[in-house]
Amino acid sequence: MEKEYLLKKWLNNDLSESEAMAFQAMEGSELYKEIIEEAQRFNGTTQEKVDDFELLKSKLKDKEKKPVRWMNVAARIAAVFILGIGIFTYLDRDQINNFATISGQKQSITLPDNSVVTLNESSELFYKASQWEDKRILNLKGEAYFDVEKGKRFDVITDQGTVSVLGTEFNVLSREGVFKVSCYEGLVQVAYNSSLVQVPAGTEFTLGSGNLLKSDVLLSQPTWLTNMSVFENAAFKNVMLELENQYQVKIQFPKDTNRIFTGAFEHDDLENALRSITQPLDMTYIILNDKEIMISNGQN
Repeated sequence: MEKEYLLKKWLNNDLSESEAMAFQAMEGSELYKEIIEEAQRFNGTTQEKVDDFELLKSKLKDKEKKPVRWMNVAARIAAVFILGIGIFTYLDRDQINNFATISGQKQSITLPDNSVVTLNESSELFYKASQWEDKRILNLKGEAYFDVEKGKRFDVITDQGTVSVLGTEFNVLSREGVFKVSCYEGLVQVAYNSSLVQVPAGTEFTLGSGNLLKSDVLLSQPTWLTNMSVFENAAFKNVMLELENQYQVKIQFPKDTNRIFTGAFEHDDLENALRSITQPLDMTYIILNDKEIMISNGQN
C-alpha cells in the first residue's frame, strides 16, 4: 500500500484492520505518532482527527532534519529528580526523632553527636534532627540516663524543669509530680520555675510536692539500669507508683499512711518485690489478680 495513502487514512482515523496493521509495520509510524502527540499537547486538545496532511509533512521534515534533543529531555528529568531529592532531604532533616518505651522495656539511643541515652520503661524522648548541630536540645517524659559527649550545651527539657550540661553522665526522672536529677560525672545545671541549681558529681537534686532536697549519690549509675529500684527515705506513695509503673499493676494501699521506705525491689519478680517492700514496714499484701494488688497495714 502507498505510504501517503495509509498516512492520510490514519490521520482521518479511517484505517481498516488490514490497513492499520500495514501502518504499524510501516517505517516511521512511531515518529508520525510522536509529532501528532506533541501538536495535541501544545495546542491543548486531545482531538484524534487531524485534517492537515501538508502540515504534518512539514513537521515531519523538521523532525527529520533536527535530531531529538535527548540531553535537554534528560536535563529536565534530572532537574525534577534533584528537586525531589532536595525536598525529601529538607523534610527528612526537619523530622522529629521520637523514641518511646513500654512497661518493662528499656532502650539505648545513640544521638547524632554520639551521646548515648538509655531510656527507662514507660518513657518518651524526642528531638529535631535539623537543629541538633546547632542546639543539642531534646525533650523527655519519664526517666533516662545520659552519657553526653563533650561539646556544645546539652539541654534536656521536661515538664518540670530543664537540665543543662556540657558533657557528663546523669539521670533525669520526671514523672508523677517527681523531678529528680542525679549527677554521676561532671556538673549539671537544673532550671525550674525561676531558680537555677548546680548539681555536681555525686549529688542528687529532688523536687517533689514543692519540697527541694539535695542528697549524695553513692552508686556509680542508676540502679534501674541493673533492673532494680532503690529508695532512701522515700514516701510510701512514691514507692507504690514506681512499683505500678514497673509491673503495670494497680495497687490498693492505705492512703493515709506516712511510712517512709529505704530499700530496693527487683524488676523481674513481682512477689519478691512485694516482700522487699512490705516486710520491712510490717505490712502485708494480697495479689487479687494479674493486674490488681492490695497492701494493708499490720500482719494477717
